[in-house]
Amino acid sequence: MKTYGTLTLIPTPLSESGVLEPVAFALLEQAALTHKENSVFVIEDLKPGRKRWLQFKLPRETVDSFVLYNEHTAGVVARELLAELKLGKNVFLMSDGGLPAFYDPGVELVSMCHQHNIKVTSTPFCNSVVLALALSGYNHKRFWFEGFLPMEAHERSAVLKKLLNAKHTSILMDTPYRMKRVLEEIRDSGATQKKLFLAMDLNSETEELRMGTASQLLEVIREFKREFILIISE
Repeated sequence: MKTYGTLTLIPTPLSESGVLEPVAFALLEQAALTHKENSVFVIEDLKPGRKRWLQFKLPRETVDSFVLYNEHTAGVVARELLAELKLGKNVFLMSDGGLPAFYDPGVELVSMCHQHNIKVTSTPFCNSVVLALALSGYNHKRFWFEGFLPMEAHERSAVLKKLLNAKHTSILMDTPYRMKRVLEEIRDSGATQKKLFLAMDLNSETEELRMGTASQLLEVIREFKREFILIISE
């Protein structure tokens, strides 16, 4: 059975003097030193990307192999990176600062990976809602954060219907024991073909990302009592 690589988003500090998150540092250092032949390092802009890499005290020799991915190169480079992932290479995507694939060209690569069943993940990031949005690959030039649905049945149904009919990406969250209920409500609402992205246990060993209709998600998920963010496509 063919094994694909993994696309990993690497959030970086907004401040030029910021320190790289420890898990991200360890992962990049190991990839650069031990698994260099099987790793592809992708940055947004060559000069600042190299500068920050060296400031983080990551292996200097790696800077000569960086792949440039931004609004000018994404159309071609995304396909090239997808090919590398299909060959089993791991791709590490970084921006000049902040979370890659959140309102930047990285969203195209993330979306392509989901379409081809390639694993997407991220090193730790402090905001689960924004992280889930970036990992979804959904268009989020315009999105709505709904948060928790109302508890009262009639009001809850009305809000959910509005979100499912919206022309923008929407974000829901709830307590772990209501995840199955939310999926069942969407399934029973009549929006049977609406595409959903479910991010469970983000930044943990049990992290699981699933995409599909409500019915499809209900069929494949084995454990429902989990922390989750649900994203409804536009």
